[in-house]
Amino acid sequence: MNSAGQASRWVGGGGRGERHAVVVGGSLAGLLAAHALAGHADRVTVVERDRFPDGPKPRPGVPQGRHPHVLLKGGQRALESLLPGFLAELREAGAPRVGMPSDMVMWQNGRWFRRVPATTHIYTGSRAQLEELVRRRVLADPVISVVDGTDVVGLLGDAARVRGVRLRERSGEPDAQPRSLEADLVVDASGSGTKAPQWLTAIGAEAPHEETIDTGLAYASRVYRGPSGVLDGETLGYYVYPGPDQVHGGGALPLEDGTHLVIVSGLRGDEPPTGDDEFVTYTKRLAHPLLDRWLEEAEPLSPAFGFRRTANVRRRHDLPGRPAGFLATGDALCTFNPIYGQGMAVAAMSAAALRDALADPRRTPTTRRVQQALLAASRQAWDISAGADRKMPGAVGTALDGGPADRIADWYLRRVQERAPGDPVVGSAFRAVLTLSAPVGALFSPPVARAVLFRPIPPTPAEPPAAPDEPGSRT
Repeated sequence: MNSAGQASRWVGGGGRGERHAVVVGGSLAGLLAAHALAGHADRVTVVERDRFPDGPKPRPGVPQGRHPHVLLKGGQRALESLLPGFLAELREAGAPRVGMPSDMVMWQNGRWFRRVPATTHIYTGSRAQLEELVRRRVLADPVISVVDGTDVVGLLGDAARVRGVRLRERSGEPDAQPRSLEADLVVDASGSGTKAPQWLTAIGAEAPHEETIDTGLAYASRVYRGPSGVLDGETLGYYVYPGPDQVHGGGALPLEDGTHLVIVSGLRGDEPPTGDDEFVTYTKRLAHPLLDRWLEEAEPLSPAFGFRRTANVRRRHDLPGRPAGFLATGDALCTFNPIYGQGMAVAAMSAAALRDALADPRRTPTTRRVQQALLAASRQAWDISAGADRKMPGAVGTALDGGPADRIADWYLRRVQERAPGDPVVGSAFRAVLTLSAPVGALFSPPVARAVLFRPIPPTPAEPPAAPDEPGSRT
C-alpha cells in the first residue's frame, strides 16, 4: 500500500518488478482477502498454520468450527459479488436455506415470533462445508499460493513500514529457524487469537488500541438426528435468544446432511457442561421446554463441544501513526460474540470492502484509508453485538459506556424489540438490520417509526407456533 503522496496504485517491490501480498491465515477472512488482492497483485501468498484438510472437515485453527454458523443476508450478497455463482454451489452442496421467521420457532424477550412469510433467508450448514467451498474457488486462482503447516512468528520492517513476515514451519523441531518472506503488503487474517500487537511492538511500531466487551457467555454444541417428521417439514429449527432477563439461550439448527446442531448457552459461572447427561439437563433452563422435549426423542451423534471465548474485541489499526503496508481484517480486526452469527458475513463484507477500496479510482489506497474501509465494513455488526452485550448482567470491558446518544438509541431499540415478534413491518426492518442487509437507519423509516412510537405492542402467540401463519392472518 502506498503512502499518501505517491501516485501509484501500489508500491513496487523495491525494484523487484512484482507486487507481492502476504495474507496471514487461511480461514474465510484470509481466503476472501487473498481473492480480493489477486486483482491487484502479481503474487499473493496465504500462510496458514494448519494443514488444509481434504474435504469439508473441522480443523484446529477454527476452534468454533464445530458450533452453529449462519450466513446472513449481507454476507450472502458479499460472497456472491466476490465469487459469482457461489450461492448456487452452496445450495447444490445441500446447505439448508432457512426463511426467517416462517421456517423457525423463535423466542426472544418473553415473546414467540409470529411465523409470517419470510423476509430474509439464512444458510445454516456447517462451517467446514462453506469454508471448503470457498477454499476450492479461491485457490484455483494461479496468482494465489499457500504455505500451510507454518506459523507467522513476526514481521519484517520497522515502525514506518512493514516489509514482510517471519515464518517457522510447524515441523515439531525445537530448533527450527525462522525464515523471511518479503512482501509489499501484509494482511493479518489470523483470527481472534492474533499476535499482531506483539509483532508490531517488536518492530518498534505501536500496538492497536483495543475496545472490549465481555459478557462471559459460554456455549456448548452437539449434533443430533431428530425424530422423523419433526424439524423436517414446515419447521426447520428452534431458537431461544438470550437476553438480560433470560440469560440462557439455545436451539437446534439444520445441517446439510439432515441432522441438527443443538446449542445451549449461559453466562460466566453457569457455563453449559459437555457431559452427555448434563448437556441434556441444561436445556431445561431455557424459557420453554420445546427443545428439551425434542431431545428426549432425538439421537445424539457426537459428543458435546464447549466454547468460551466470546468477548467482543475491536482493534483500532486505523488510528494515525500505524505503519504502512499492514492491514487487519476479519476476527483479527473485530471479533464479535459468536452468538449473533455475524463472523462469516463480516469476513465476506470486509473482503468486498478491500476489493472496492483498492479499485476506487477517486482516492489513492493508502494503508490508513483501506484500513478505515475495513473497519467500516464491520461497524454495524459491532454496534449490534456490542450494543446488545452492554446490557447483559456481569458484562465487563473498556467499551461498556456508550454515552448519552446510545442510551437514547437503547430506549428506541427496546421498543423495536418489543414489537418485532408481532408486527410484520417492524419485524422485517429488524431482521434486515440484524442480517446486515440494511443499514440501522431502516429502523427509523416512517412506517417503522410510527409503529414503534405510537402503536401498542401487538399480540404474539402464547405458545410456540407449530406452523407458519396463514396468508392474510393478522393475529
